Amino acid sequence: MHNGSYNHCNLPPWVISSRHFNDNPQPIELMGVREGNKFLFQRLREMDSAEERAVFFNDYMSVKFQLHQWGEQSTDKARKSIKNSYLRFLRGWGMDSNSVEGAVLKGWVESRIGLPPTFHKTRIKGIHSEEYYFFAIDRMKGSERTNAINSQLDLLYEYSQFELAKRFPGERYLTLYRGVFDEDEHELLEITGKRERIVRLNNLSSFTSDEERAWEFGYTVWEVKVPICKIFFFNELLPNSILKGEGEFIVFGGEYRVQIIPCTI
Repeated sequence: MHNGSYNHCNLPPWVISSRHFNDNPQPIELMGVREGNKFLFQRLREMDSAEERAVFFNDYMSVKFQLHQWGEQSTDKARKSIKNSYLRFLRGWGMDSNSVEGAVLKGWVESRIGLPPTFHKTRIKGIHSEEYYFFAIDRMKGSERTNAINSQLDLLYEYSQFELAKRFPGERYLTLYRGVFDEDEHELLEITGKRERIVRLNNLSSFTSDEERAWEFGYTVWEVKVPICKIFFFNELLPNSILKGEGEFIVFGGEYRVQIIPCTI
């Protein structure tokens, strides 16, 4: 799969997507986001409580992007553009990652990280394919009535990384699980052992920290060491549960080593 030729972070797309990066991950920094929001991260560093930090983050986002003022707008279009915040897109992903909300999140990863999607309703063969064209239409539909949604998602990722560093100091990986119904959704790159594979995951994919819960989402379960720097969002980040299940993580894609967990039933 051809990687995007540009991105807005400190590492090139081909590096972030490689299996070698996952073996030796480095911090991913979105250009200018923390520097442009110094007040936010300074205040977050002063707070000891994760709940307090989450409430402050939501309040900061509401003020910065005027999300609390949607009802005061004079037209329906203006009201929708402000009301359609990052929370709407997280909820939409939780309902269906192939929705227009899912397309916007995948499009953000392509824009900022440089990884194009490999699946949206169907396998995407390349950025010049008909399948990519239909993905782009969904992305446009989802983005057309928003207020700087990509900038909102920039801050959400950087806040996720800030909070993960607080909760897992010194750690570079989390062990996560993914249930898979159709393995053909993912490109098999190499068989490296009886139960080990290297696969290319979609540019944004859902995982869970609960192995038993992963079986609810597939006939096969993969165990994966996910670099913390590639975690876009996790369900315990914000005050109210947004995604469909506890322990859910949304992760950047690329080449991953996966261990197939045998079914014991």
